[in-house]
Amino acid sequence: MVMEKVMTFDVERIREDFPALKSMMHGKPLVYLDSAASSQKPEQVIAAMDQVYRTVYANVHRGVYTNSEVSTELYDQARAKIAHFINASTPEQVIFVRNATEALNLLAYSYGRHFLKEGDEVVLTQLEHHANFVPWLVLAQERGVKLKYIPLASDGTLDLSTLPELLTPRVKLVTFAHVSNVLGTITDPRLIIEPAHAIGARVIVDGCQAAPHMPVDVQELDCDFYAFSGHKMLGPTGIGVLYGKPELLDAMPPFLTGGDMINSVSMEGATWADVPAKFEAGTPAFVQAIGLGAAVDYLTALRMDAVREHERELVRYGLERLSELSGLTLLGPTDPSIRGGALSFTVKGIHPHDLGTLLDREGIAVRTGHHCAQPLHTCLGLTATARASFYIYNEPREVDALAEGIEKAKRVLHK
Repeated sequence: MVMEKVMTFDVERIREDFPALKSMMHGKPLVYLDSAASSQKPEQVIAAMDQVYRTVYANVHRGVYTNSEVSTELYDQARAKIAHFINASTPEQVIFVRNATEALNLLAYSYGRHFLKEGDEVVLTQLEHHANFVPWLVLAQERGVKLKYIPLASDGTLDLSTLPELLTPRVKLVTFAHVSNVLGTITDPRLIIEPAHAIGARVIVDGCQAAPHMPVDVQELDCDFYAFSGHKMLGPTGIGVLYGKPELLDAMPPFLTGGDMINSVSMEGATWADVPAKFEAGTPAFVQAIGLGAAVDYLTALRMDAVREHERELVRYGLERLSELSGLTLLGPTDPSIRGGALSFTVKGIHPHDLGTLLDREGIAVRTGHHCAQPLHTCLGLTATARASFYIYNEPREVDALAEGIEKAKRVLHK
């Protein structure tokens, strides 16, 4: 048995692995607080991809020569690593996509258009990112499917007391974010999956803000599908993951057609390859997949329970420190145990875009706007917020820098 390497969770040592964190913005050390949008990349991920490009690069699944076989082996190893990371029962349940947005569109087009019909209902939540809202909105407009929403409670959690009323026999699909990208709200998926399955509905979980930050066990959750992006969890852009139960993936038609996803082609028709190839048409982003495999190695060595504990402590301190600032309103749950690493807030009298620009002058990178969640902001009565988000390389001193930057912005604007 091969023992997995375990790293000590030493943030200062971890930061040494991230070259971008050594950069400067406007002559000041970078304070990167936008990992909910995209995380920085460690040297180990950069090196893994660089090595492929420099030494064994060749297209996968297409050659009998050595480099093609080595690249294919590394690609297959990456799939197996990711399957282990989320505890999928087989690597074949891991489908590589460009990102979670593509995964959710794949499900809307392939599962939704094949299995849902006029009059069927899909249950979402008011917390959803556009990636898990717009595909279903389009499906509803095209097919006459009805959308219903689990509402937001006053504390920023989902009001799950509405489930008995929402989960009618017409509901065929339920989809929701494991963790909100705006409020940081962590929803226990089992509290939705179990009652949904009880009425025969299938369940999709958007895990973009969960898989990078906490242990995820898809078998324990018993979700039908789980989607996440590589670039938010130390991996490169252009690669994401869709997990699905085998019987559902087998029953779904392909999303894209072309090379490598076929079993046979004739002038009269075609038959499809087995999963996962059926959903991976054309040359895959295999170097990016290998990079994501290296990112999974890095996170596995840290242990995801330790990643979650580090983030929880940062959130606890962030909630405490920012709540001291006059005129600042924090959004979402106040309990760090049910909150991910995103802290969204407003400052009285200062537009979030102005605040973000002034923080940038201090070397502090935060996101401002609606964070691809306009329906949620409408529910909150807001058009935009500022968001600071944490990851494995952030420290309490960076929370202090954020607080000081906000205070300086208030002085600059005479608020």
